[in-house]
Amino acid sequence: MIDFTKIDYLKSGNQKQQRVYEVLTQYQVFEKLENFSPILAGTIPIEIDIEGSDLDIICEVNLKFEEDFLDEIMFSQLIPFEADVKVERIIISGEKSIVLNFMLDEFPVEIFGQNKPTVKQNAYRHMIAEYKILQERGEEFKQQIIELKKKGIKTEPAFGMLLNLEDPYEDLLKF
Repeated sequence: MIDFTKIDYLKSGNQKQQRVYEVLTQYQVFEKLENFSPILAGTIPIEIDIEGSDLDIICEVNLKFEEDFLDEIMFSQLIPFEADVKVERIIISGEKSIVLNFMLDEFPVEIFGQNKPTVKQNAYRHMIAEYKILQERGEEFKQQIIELKKKGIKTEPAFGMLLNLEDPYEDLLKF
C-alpha cells in the first residue's frame, strides 16, 4: 500500500499529482508544517479528484495553543503575502478544529488542524478506507465515484450511495 504519510508517491502519480508535488515542494509546505505531522488527505492522493478539488492538508494541532500554530504558519511564509486567507474554528464530530483556506498557485488549499494525531483523524481514516475500497472495486467503481462528485455529491456520501451505507461518515471508518 502507498505510504500516504509522505508525499513522495505523488512524484510518480498522474499529471495532477505530479503538479501537486511540484507546488508542495516549491513552497516547502511539508517542511514548514513538520511540527504538526502534516498529511495530504482527500481526493487527490487517491485519484478521485475533480476540477476544483482542493489540497486537504491535515495537521495535529494543540488547540490550546492555536495562536502558536497560526503564528508559525504566518511567520514561515507558507501562505503567500498576497493570499486571501480564511480562518475558521469549527466543531466536527464533537472535536474542535481549525481550518485555513487559501490559494497556492492554481490550487485551493485547506489546512485542517485537530488535537489528535493525523493518522487518527477521520479525514485520513476515510481516505485509507476509500483507497482500499477503490483497490477492491476497480476502475468502473472509481469512475462512478468521480461522476457522482462531478454532480456535486461529496466524497463520503458518494461512497455511501454506491455501497448502500446508512451513515457513510461513520460506516467508512469500519472498513
